Amino acid sequence: MRIATWNINSVRARAERAVAWLERTGTDVLALQETKTADATFPYAVFEAAGYEVAHTGLNQWNGVAIVSRVGLEDVETSFPGQPGFGEDEATEARAIGATCAGVRVWSLYVPHGRSPDNPHYAYKLRWLEQLRTVAAGWVRDDPAAQIALVGDWNVIPFDSDVYDVADFEGHTHVTPAEREAFFAFEQAGYTEVSRVHVPAEHTYTYWDYQQLAFPKNRGLRIDFAYASAPLADRVTGVRIDRDERKGKGPSDHVPVVLDLEDR
Repeated sequence: MRIATWNINSVRARAERAVAWLERTGTDVLALQETKTADATFPYAVFEAAGYEVAHTGLNQWNGVAIVSRVGLEDVETSFPGQPGFGEDEATEARAIGATCAGVRVWSLYVPHGRSPDNPHYAYKLRWLEQLRTVAAGWVRDDPAAQIALVGDWNVIPFDSDVYDVADFEGHTHVTPAEREAFFAFEQAGYTEVSRVHVPAEHTYTYWDYQQLAFPKNRGLRIDFAYASAPLADRVTGVRIDRDERKGKGPSDHVPVVLDLEDR
């Protein structure tokens, strides 16, 4: 079984590219982030014609997450329990969707950016991660055999070597001690970040900005990750970061992170 996560940065602009990638790579389940569309305008037909089911939650041209599967799509949830909201009305944003695919509980996650350490969005980001960690810890505590994948764009740079030059991020989000602590807390909650286990190389990135020739100069960030519960982590036989998907015409600024699982 093959599971991937990909911040697609507008699914309507890249649906055909995503389907071509799915068919070329034989991926069974794809978690998408930043779809940037409401449910009514998601390009379901493009994926369905290729044999995939789709679960999506999107409210407008911002955020949006989806799970695309050809091995089943059950028990869909469009937020995790207690998911914090943002803004004056504390509205729940379209940043998390979960579904069970061939026995694996997959969560596609688009963690809030944070904007700047003195911005209310930063405190929101930390609340969001803390609540996710709390409920995720409960899932494995209640069912130690549960196979759970928490995958997506985490908007955290865990190590200095996960960015082209950490000095450029001084005073900015993604590298603050609080964000890194929130990210690593999932290890204590019973999860393993399996992409690091299988792709440990420093300065290996999943995102490159569109500006200032960031991709040709390899000025990237590693911010897309896959946390797996222990039973699922034991099934992972390999992980690949598909850097080639940043090439060509009209790519996303992120690339897929692909997990291969032992069939059971």
